[in-house]
Amino acid sequence: MLLSGRFSGASVLTSGVHLSDEQRLDWLRLIRSDHVGPRTFRDLVNYYGGARAALAALPGLARRGGASGPARICSREDAENELKAARARGVDFVALGEPDYPSRLQMIDDCPPLLAVRGKREILARPLIAIVGSRNASAAGAKFAQTLARDLGSAGFGIVSGLARGIDAPRIARAS
Repeated sequence: MLLSGRFSGASVLTSGVHLSDEQRLDWLRLIRSDHVGPRTFRDLVNYYGGARAALAALPGLARRGGASGPARICSREDAENELKAARARGVDFVALGEPDYPSRLQMIDDCPPLLAVRGKREILARPLIAIVGSRNASAAGAKFAQTLARDLGSAGFGIVSGLARGIDAPRIARAS
């Protein structure tokens, strides 16, 4: 599975991609490995033809790059545990290029290869809004954010959360 083109802002994965469970696990392992961000992920997958081959190449790349020790590669066990814990909470991982991946998000240069999604996937096709605020939100601020999320959701917007501690904590995710 190759990522198409140079991956400038307008480049996307070949449309209609559907990762197998094994491929999704490999993608998660690659993006969770040290020094692999979204752009490096795409470069590696493009060059090596897939996440599994890129994972196999990482130790040699680290040595050639002058690393003082072995690169930390996310273990299969750690990735399996993350997937299991996510699924226990109703969270799935949607891969770049899969039909449910938000098309607008695909347009940015460093879009994440995997999105953790909980809830109704069809909402990802709607206009999306992130509510961002203080990590130490007041009760009034949290209540306002919840009301805002509910009203925006009722108006047809999807509400996005980075799942950090703060004003967009799970109380907001439930409101959307």
